[in-house]
Amino acid sequence: MKNPVSNGRRVEPASRFVWAFALILFGSVLIDANSVDARQAGSGDDSVHVHWKQVAQAQVKLDDKTPLAWNVFQPDKKDKKDKKKSSELILVLLGHRYLMLDTRARTVYAVPLSEIHAPGTDFDSNNLAKHSQLIPSTDWSVRDVGPAESILVTLGDYGRTLEVVLPHPPDLRAFY
Repeated sequence: MKNPVSNGRRVEPASRFVWAFALILFGSVLIDANSVDARQAGSGDDSVHVHWKQVAQAQVKLDDKTPLAWNVFQPDKKDKKDKKKSSELILVLLGHRYLMLDTRARTVYAVPLSEIHAPGTDFDSNNLAKHSQLIPSTDWSVRDVGPAESILVTLGDYGRTLEVVLPHPPDLRAFY
């Protein structure tokens, strides 16, 4: 059997084996590096500082009933570091309990009051997504309902359905 010719040189079967082994080794190093990055991203790095602003005209319902005390906060849009991530996080006050919803990861976290600092009507906090404070949740539904976005989730510890309706920001592109 004749060996294939590549760039005018012959490639020996042994060198093919070396190249295949090198590719497999390189691929495993890349996969390991990605898994380390994912573990570090989900490890709850406390160096992330978030400024939460109150969302005007938001609505909260628990089993189709409005709670007595509620409020909705989202990260401040002026913080340009994580602009994409900021629209995926929602801090919800239900009575005396704060919950952080991550719509991308579809997770709910209980937030202790000691981790939130109120310098006024808004809040400051570090990273609130800690695996130890994860609340089981099911039946996620994130829909665009015209002028708003509706998020439905069933909380595992309550056994109730939480609905959060967030208004879309106005489209001011026509004025530029």
